[in-house]
Amino acid sequence: MTDMTDTKNAHEAQHGPLSYRFLALVWAGLMALTALTIAAARVDLGFLNVAAALGIASAKASLVIFFFMHLKYENRLIKGMVLTAFVILAIAIGLTFVDVGYRY
Repeated sequence: MTDMTDTKNAHEAQHGPLSYRFLALVWAGLMALTALTIAAARVDLGFLNVAAALGIASAKASLVIFFFMHLKYENRLIKGMVLTAFVILAIAIGLTFVDVGYRY
């Protein structure tokens, strides 16, 4: 239990806690992107609706991962592992779209 407490204290000493104002701004950004998602869903862009929805969702996920999950303050190895996971996910989603595209 003390190892986790020491790690948390070392993290706060190195970077400092995030202010409530900053976290509120990140939350406001998430709400704005949610409103943009709703607005984009009401506009018929054809195939670009999926691209717009995925782009907005990626921006929201980035805000959550970097600031609420504190990835911004992690070392390069952890960031690299998260990036690798997202690249693999993007490849899987992309191959799914290619498969669906050949069906129609």
